Amino acid sequence: MADVLVMKDIEATASRLGIDIDSIDLDSIRLPTADNVGIPSDDEDVLQEENLEFESGFGNIIVVDNLPVVPKEKFEKLEGVIRKIYSQIGVIKDDGLWMPVDPDTEKTLGYCFIEYNSPQEAELAKERTHGYKLDRAHVFSVNMFDDFDRFMKVPDQWAPPETKPYAPGENLQNWLTDAKARDQFVIRAGSDTEVLWNDARHLKPDPVYKRTFWTESFVQWSPLGTYLATVHRQGAAVWGGASTFNRLMRYAHPQVKLIDFSPGEKYLVTYSSHEPSNPRDANRVVINIFDVRTGKVMRDFKGSADDFAIGGAGGVTGVSWPIFKWSNGGDDKYFARMGKNVLSVYETDTFSLVDKKSLKVENIVDFSWSPTDPIIALFVPEMGGGNQPARVSLIQIPSKVELRQKNLFSVSDCKMYWQSNGDYLAVNVDRFTKTKKSTYTGFELFYIKERDIPIEVLELENKNDKIIAFAWEPKGNRFAVIHGDNPKPDVSFYTMRTAQHTGRVSKLTTLKGKQANALFWSPVGRFIVLAGLKGFNGQLEFYNVDELETMATAEHFMATDIDWDPTGRYVATAVTSVHEMENGFNIWSFNGKHLYRILKDHFFQFLWRPRPPSFLSAEKEEEIAKNLKKYSKKYEAEDQDVSLLLSEQEREKRRALKEDWDKWINEWKRLHEEEKLYRQNLRDGEASDEEEEYEAKDIEVEEVINVSEEILHFE
Repeated sequence: MADVLVMKDIEATASRLGIDIDSIDLDSIRLPTADNVGIPSDDEDVLQEENLEFESGFGNIIVVDNLPVVPKEKFEKLEGVIRKIYSQIGVIKDDGLWMPVDPDTEKTLGYCFIEYNSPQEAELAKERTHGYKLDRAHVFSVNMFDDFDRFMKVPDQWAPPETKPYAPGENLQNWLTDAKARDQFVIRAGSDTEVLWNDARHLKPDPVYKRTFWTESFVQWSPLGTYLATVHRQGAAVWGGASTFNRLMRYAHPQVKLIDFSPGEKYLVTYSSHEPSNPRDANRVVINIFDVRTGKVMRDFKGSADDFAIGGAGGVTGVSWPIFKWSNGGDDKYFARMGKNVLSVYETDTFSLVDKKSLKVENIVDFSWSPTDPIIALFVPEMGGGNQPARVSLIQIPSKVELRQKNLFSVSDCKMYWQSNGDYLAVNVDRFTKTKKSTYTGFELFYIKERDIPIEVLELENKNDKIIAFAWEPKGNRFAVIHGDNPKPDVSFYTMRTAQHTGRVSKLTTLKGKQANALFWSPVGRFIVLAGLKGFNGQLEFYNVDELETMATAEHFMATDIDWDPTGRYVATAVTSVHEMENGFNIWSFNGKHLYRILKDHFFQFLWRPRPPSFLSAEKEEEIAKNLKKYSKKYEAEDQDVSLLLSEQEREKRRALKEDWDKWINEWKRLHEEEKLYRQNLRDGEASDEEEEYEAKDIEVEEVINVSEEILHFE
């Protein structure tokens, strides 16, 4: 039937083209032998670019070797033992366990095949049972069935790898050499992702690169701004370049949901979660750690969501993110994660545990790295009904020596905040009162760089005040606290060092009744934005902490995000698609002057591009700050030129508007003159258009609008 339909289509096409089908020998026609019949596909370049690899279809089967060799009468017992072990990990398919038997001896061959419902269950079974001791003589060796196919393809003769000629790469830091010293940012709105310069002098953004459907969920800058990462169903990718954004590397990880860079950009952590075949089981989690430059998987972690559910500040359902926290300092030497009653610290030289074992910490609930040194601060809550106090400990890595410990009593909650230079650690402690019916707040302040790490206790004047927000001044000795009750809490500023007291905390000032619930310090210190987000509808106060004075107050209605640029010159406030109205962003100067506003429908992300640390020494930076007027003359002249250019552009704009107006007026006068005779006829021959030459009279005209008749009945 299908052949008949195809022949009818051929005859219809031949008739339409005026070809006699009977005169053509169809059997003599020979099509090209290629798979595409010689016709290139529209997607051929895409297929070549993607270089897709397809699975062989046996990813859900494992091979378990080194089983006991048993006769026929013990076959059922051995099968029951194997099934019991492996059915605890996942659902084995019907007839999914097969143990081959030697037909001559009627004994098993010492291995079996197990087929699960999903590849994830098979991988988990391999991970958990490889090396499993059934008894002293039988230790399981477990492999994926697909691995054997790869092993068989290994050539018998070794061949040296092909050496490719060296090709110099692009300067991935080229954007830092911008002659105008501008910063870049990335935005996502709708299906578009754009990278732009912040051209504050011209009061507008300057486009760099734009791409539709660049990512399937979100984008993320690397910590030093070298790469822009995108997320896709097949995995993640990083982009960069000297003049545009080229794809530099891809990282295969199907269904990836979250990513995280190490602080020095050497490694990329990717996370995915997969539905189990048994609804009663937890989701299957896969975490890969890639080398950013080579794309090689350095270490992977697999398990159930329950195995990774401890620690982190936020992420996806059932798992906190980031699961792994990296040591800082730029060397990316260590990373760590919490488990049940353990803290596991890994070194990146071997990607194995430091000292090949985890640190046992009973009931650990939180930890964080120093921003500059290999020191971990960890918190353990009270245990034994209060008989064993809570504690904060400082642990040196890799020695795992405890540098300092502080016991805390009657603790309700605890939060730890490191100062950016690692000089101080603030521990915000909520404690129960004696009645256990309420709590009060205080701070334990650790002087990390001083001998024996002394601790100072700070209590607010009103101990019952609730702590709404806390933030250290970057690279400084001060911190800010929002405390009290909404809708108008207080904001207090403290310093760890003064001229009179070099080792004692003291209060600088308290601002009463501020509509603020978030603190945003400038990255270079000195200035801070007191922000009222969510319920406060975007109230902004730009405050100079050096002078203890307000520079400006403003409002960005419904603002959801606030972010300083990495130089501390500009502030971005944004309304994302959390709200349906007023989506977009505003750019402000450091002192609160509104520069420009961009509205975007379905606005999702605004991210400044980070800058790497300066190569200048602290002494050189201090010298530049002292002689800023000398250096600033050049830039003041440039600003003056830009100001004159903008003024000239404004004058040109006004001049063009005036010319359009004059043109319209002249055209109106021409039409008015052409219609003069028509107006004269309407005035019964009067030629003048001057209104004052006429006398206006009011004339009443009676006109019957409607007549109706109605019969009234009188009783």
